[in-house]
Amino acid sequence: MNAAARPAPGNAADADAAAATETSHGLLTADGLDFRYGALPVFTEVSLSIRRREIVALLGGSGCGKSTLLRVLAGLESPSAGQVRFLDQPLERPHPRSALIFQHASLLPWLRVEANAAFGLDFRHQPAIAAGVRQSRVREALAAVGLAGREHAWPAELSGGQAQRVALARALAREPELLFADEPFSALDAITRAEMQNLLVDVVHRWHAAVLLVTHDIDEAILVADRILLMGGRPGGILAEWTVDVPRPREDHPGAVTALRLEILAALRDTFTQATAGVD
Repeated sequence: MNAAARPAPGNAADADAAAATETSHGLLTADGLDFRYGALPVFTEVSLSIRRREIVALLGGSGCGKSTLLRVLAGLESPSAGQVRFLDQPLERPHPRSALIFQHASLLPWLRVEANAAFGLDFRHQPAIAAGVRQSRVREALAAVGLAGREHAWPAELSGGQAQRVALARALAREPELLFADEPFSALDAITRAEMQNLLVDVVHRWHAAVLLVTHDIDEAILVADRILLMGGRPGGILAEWTVDVPRPREDHPGAVTALRLEILAALRDTFTQATAGVD
């Protein structure tokens, strides 16, 4: 997309102006979503919104339907009821202005780093771009995630954290308005995971992208997100919401982080108690 249509990374004034002119519906909205596998309801009556340049964490335990909800919001699955709107239009399939990152980097072993980061830019539903623009996008994205100079490396030569950086660069090369991330750092060691969390916040703010991050880690949600949605129940639903107004870096405010963590844990405990009430 040209500069007139999308602010260049780092141009905060233009991004703020773009955010100020968005519709009241937000960047992405979901209204009354239900999803079933056959007769089995996975989640029901889910409504939410994501604003521009906002990181939203979808927090919940295993099996509550949060990854399925992400797939519906990304256009990979169709809801059984309700509607998703992206850029104020009904979403019926994955949109070229969105991108996804999953738990595993899934790099193609026969392609070097640069080619892996460019993978998908030539897919049918992606806007056509010139070869020079394509290479510039990819190299800018690799530099943003700290991999400048590793363009010609093979995936086998990368650590797990570096592979996830390539996956993030692959998403950024699409210049997404919205990045869907499904537990992208859960397989990493604690130190690398913390580095990737900080990188995600830094990069998406510079790219003026919004993020929906699925996680089961309360600390990750607090450290990364601007807003946290708690999902739970059987079938699943959105049970609670918190706006995280702790200044960044949040590690410098342990008292506020701990207080929010305890509040979220209390909500989870109440949910568990309600779910098991009357169960022998």
